[in-house]
Amino acid sequence: MKKKAVFLDRDGVINIDFGYVHTISAFEFCEGIFEFSTSAKKKGYHLIVVTNQAGIARGYYSENEFLKLSSWMCEQFQSNGSPISKVYFSPNHPVYGLGKYKTSDNRRKPGVGMILEAANEFDLDLKKSILIGDNRTDIIAGLSAGIGCNILFGNSLDISDLGGEIRTVSSLFDAQKYL
Repeated sequence: MKKKAVFLDRDGVINIDFGYVHTISAFEFCEGIFEFSTSAKKKGYHLIVVTNQAGIARGYYSENEFLKLSSWMCEQFQSNGSPISKVYFSPNHPVYGLGKYKTSDNRRKPGVGMILEAANEFDLDLKKSILIGDNRTDIIAGLSAGIGCNILFGNSLDISDLGGEIRTVSSLFDAQKYL
């Protein structure tokens, strides 16, 4: 039987988006993320992070710095009783990337590559899965991948033109009702 997952964007969902967050000292968790993730784990969801990291592409920080921060972040989730199954990231940007990072790929949201890779790796039923993002590109990726529940968090973007069933929440506590 296929499993289900909650796909979490990082900046703006897991942590407050101060712009190109890449150090532990600049990383501040969003209110309610641990309560939400603990509830999701109790209901049988994998927690999977799907994040664009244009800061790597732009040369603001390295992949190693990102991986170090991701490891620390995962330790925090683990210690709060809600381990993350995996962090997927796209270090590329088609316009502002430098060197090998100046490329477009299907992994970068709104592309579906990270989501489909996770679905394959963890044998996921995307129709029974949830995506929470704070940007239009997150929601487009979720809809395009066939995720059953797409949630726009903390943002008043007009996404009515995207079609599909999209929910909006102003807090991660409110998002728990969709689990």
